[in-house]
Amino acid sequence: MEFLPPEDAPKGADGQLCFYSRVRLAWYYRPSDVSDRPVTDSRLLLAAIYSEVCDIHQLRAKCYVVHRDKISDLSGWKKQFEIIQATDCRNLPDNIRNTLTSRYEYVVAEKEVIPDLTDILRLCDTCQVWCPSADSVQCDRCKRFFHMRCVQPPLAAKPSRGYGWTCAPCSKRHEEEVDSREVRPAVPAIPKKTNAPAARGRGRPRKDRTQAEKEEKLPIKHFRLWPFRYFGLYPEDLIFPRTAIRLGPKFQANVPAEQETDPELSDQDERGGDNTVDVLSAINILTESEVEACKAQITSEKKLRASVDWLTEVIHRFSVAALAARPLTSVNMKSPMRLEKWKRHETRYIDKEWSVDEIAAFEDAIAAHGAELRAVRDEVPTRSIYEVVRFYGHWKCSKLGEQNLSILEHGQPPKAPVKQYKSVEEAAAGQRVGPSDDEGSVIGHPLRAATCGACRTRESKTWWKAPKGLSTSILCDTCGTNWRKYADLNNGPLGKVLKCKQCQFRVHAGACGAIVDPESVDSWVCDLCRNEETQEAALNPDCLLCPRERKGLTKKPPQGSVAPESFLHARKPTEGQGWTHVLCSVFIPELTFTDASRLRCVEGISSLSRHRWTTKCSLCGEIEGAVIRCSDCSKEYHASCAWRHGHRFGFEIQPVKSSRRETTITTTFKGESGCMNAIISCKEHDHSKRDIYGICETNEGGETALQVYCRAYKQALVSQAHGLLRKARRLDPLLLNNIRLETLPHHADANAPDPECYRCHTHYSPAFYPVKRLTDGVFACHTCHFLEKDQTMVEDLGMVTT
Repeated sequence: MEFLPPEDAPKGADGQLCFYSRVRLAWYYRPSDVSDRPVTDSRLLLAAIYSEVCDIHQLRAKCYVVHRDKISDLSGWKKQFEIIQATDCRNLPDNIRNTLTSRYEYVVAEKEVIPDLTDILRLCDTCQVWCPSADSVQCDRCKRFFHMRCVQPPLAAKPSRGYGWTCAPCSKRHEEEVDSREVRPAVPAIPKKTNAPAARGRGRPRKDRTQAEKEEKLPIKHFRLWPFRYFGLYPEDLIFPRTAIRLGPKFQANVPAEQETDPELSDQDERGGDNTVDVLSAINILTESEVEACKAQITSEKKLRASVDWLTEVIHRFSVAALAARPLTSVNMKSPMRLEKWKRHETRYIDKEWSVDEIAAFEDAIAAHGAELRAVRDEVPTRSIYEVVRFYGHWKCSKLGEQNLSILEHGQPPKAPVKQYKSVEEAAAGQRVGPSDDEGSVIGHPLRAATCGACRTRESKTWWKAPKGLSTSILCDTCGTNWRKYADLNNGPLGKVLKCKQCQFRVHAGACGAIVDPESVDSWVCDLCRNEETQEAALNPDCLLCPRERKGLTKKPPQGSVAPESFLHARKPTEGQGWTHVLCSVFIPELTFTDASRLRCVEGISSLSRHRWTTKCSLCGEIEGAVIRCSDCSKEYHASCAWRHGHRFGFEIQPVKSSRRETTITTTFKGESGCMNAIISCKEHDHSKRDIYGICETNEGGETALQVYCRAYKQALVSQAHGLLRKARRLDPLLLNNIRLETLPHHADANAPDPECYRCHTHYSPAFYPVKRLTDGVFACHTCHFLEKDQTMVEDLGMVTT
C-alpha cells in the first residue's frame, strides 16, 4: 500500500531522504487459510479490509491482484461475499453513489445484497426520496415503491412471505373492475426486471478479450489506500465469514415425551436432569472471605495460585462442595486428576511439569521451525499437540515478562549502531545503509552433494530452506522462489516442475523430456508408471548401461528399486524395448534419440565400443555396464555411480574457430555461443573457474541446458532412413571390422575384397569360417557353416530328417 520510514527517522529534510525500512501491506487470504474446503486454483485470493505494517525485508516478491470481472477466461466459483465494481451500484442515493464511484473501485457485500444494489434506483412514489429495501414496500400491481411510513395508514410490518401488497389507487381500481363484472383475460405474470449480473458459469457471457485488456489498463481508484469498500448488511467494516447458528429442528434432537424404561438403564440418572450436569462454577453462592480463607489453606505457592488451570479447578471443587453441603475445608488439591461425567477416564486438569530436556528440545524446535507447532511437536514426541500449544503460550508470555522485567530494572537496551536512515551527506554520496536482506531463509553453505527437494537439481547459485515433508531440507533458487511466491512445489509457473500422479516423482519437465499442457499438469504420469498400463517396453526397468543386480551382493540397491526421490528414477525406453537412465543416455556421446525433444527411444546401445563395456568402474568396482571418462582426469565410471557419489554433471560451451564453424554444430545458451559439451567431473576437482551449466538451468525462454544440448547433438537422422536401416548401418562397420580382424588369415592383404560365402554368395555375416575341405580362400557364412555342420552330424548318426 505504501512505504514508510523507520520509527526513529528524524523530521524535516533529513526524514525525507531516509531509507524506507517499513511497508504497509494489505492482506489477502488464500481460501485454505479461512476454510477447510479444497480449492484447485492456487491463484485464487480473498480480499480482507485489513492492513499491517511490516519490515521491508519481509517482502518476498511482487504480484498483481486482478478482479475476476477483468479476466476474460476465468470460470465462476461460489463464495459468501461478492465483489462488484462501484459503477454497477445503481440503487443508491446520488450523493452516496457519487462518493462510492469517486473513492473506490470495488464494493464488497453479501450475495443477497448484490441484486438490491445493482437494481434500478428505487424512489418513494410519495416523497420522491430513496427508499431502501429494509423500510420500503413494493406494490404488486404497479411495481412502485413506497416508504412504509408514507403509506396511509402507515404499515407496521411487511406482508408475510407468499402474500402481496397493493397501494390504494391500485386497490380502488381493482374493486371497480370487480364491481363492473367485466371479464378480463388472464394477464401473464411479468418477471421482475433486475440489472444484477448473472452468476459466472451459469449463462453469464464471458467478456471480450479486447474489452478485458482495455479494462485492465484503466487506473484503479483508491481512498485512503483502499480500492474497495464494504457495503453490506452489517455496520462494521468487516467481511469475514459468519457462521450460522445451530438452533432449530435441523440440529436438535426431538425426544418423545414418554420413553419405555430399559432395565439395563434403570440405575442411570435421567438424561437432561440436574444430576447429569457437571457444575463448572457456583462461586456466586460463596462469600469472598470464605474463598480467600480456603485458598490460603490449600497452597502458599505464588506461581500455582496465579495459574488459570489451577484456579479453575479450585473453583470447581469449591462449587461441588458447596452444592453438596460439605465444609469448604474438605477441599483437597493434592490429586492432579479430575473425572468429568462425560469422560470415561480421569484426566489431568493441569499439565505435567516440563523437564529440562523437553524444554531444550522445544526451544531448538522453535528456533528451527518458528511458530509451526505441529513441526515442533514432532521434535518433542513425549508431549501431545495440545500440551505443546499451551506450553507455547506460557513460554512466549514468560519471555515477554523477562524482557519487560529487564527493561524495568535496566531501562531500554541501546539501539543497534546500524543507522536506519540516510543523512543528507550520505544521500548525496549515494550510500545505502540499513540491515541486510537476509531473512534467515537463505542457506549459505549447503552440503557438497546438495539436492533440491522439489526438482532434484544439484546446481544452484542460491539455496533456500525447504518446508517440512520433502526428501531434503533445501530448495534451489527457482523452486525456492516459486514456493515463496506461489506456495506451490509441483507447478510453480506451469510446466516447470512436474509430479507423477502415481509414484509422486518430481522432476523438471525439461530434464525428462516431458511436454505437458497446462490443463493436464496435475494428471501427468512418468514413463515407468505409464508403461505398467501400456506395456510398450519391458516390465523390468533395469538400466541396460548400468551393472545388473546379482544375487548375494548387497553393495548397492537394485536398479529397479530406485525410489522416486532420486533423479535416477527418470528413465527412457530403448529401440530394443529396454530401459536406460536419462543421465546415461544423455552423457554417453554415441547414443541418440528418435525424438530428442521428448527424449524418446534411445538408439545406439548395440554400437558402443568394446572399451566401454570391458572397463572396470572406479566407483563400484564392477566390470559390467558402459562407463564414461571424467572430463578432468583419467578415471572412468558409470554415470549412475557418479550421480550417487555427488559428481558434477553439466554442460560447457567452448568457442569454435572461424575455420571450423562450417563443420561444427554450434548452439547458443544464455547469450554464449559455441560447441556445447556434456561433461561429468569428479567432485574433488575445482569447478569454480569454469562456466558449467547445470542440467535444470534455464535460459530466457525457459528451456533447460539439457534440452538445448539434446536438440542440437542427440537427435537421430530420422529423415534419412527408418529405424531398422539406421541400426543396420551402425552395425555394418562393426561387423566388417570383426571379419577383417578375426576371421581372415594373417597373411591376407588388408586391401583384399570382402569375403563371400561359397554357398549363398553373401558378403554380410557376423563371422566367416574357412572351408578346409576346399581350397584356401574359400569361406562359409555363419548360417551356411552351421547348416553344413548339422547335416554332417545327422549323416554320421544315421538319422533321417525331413
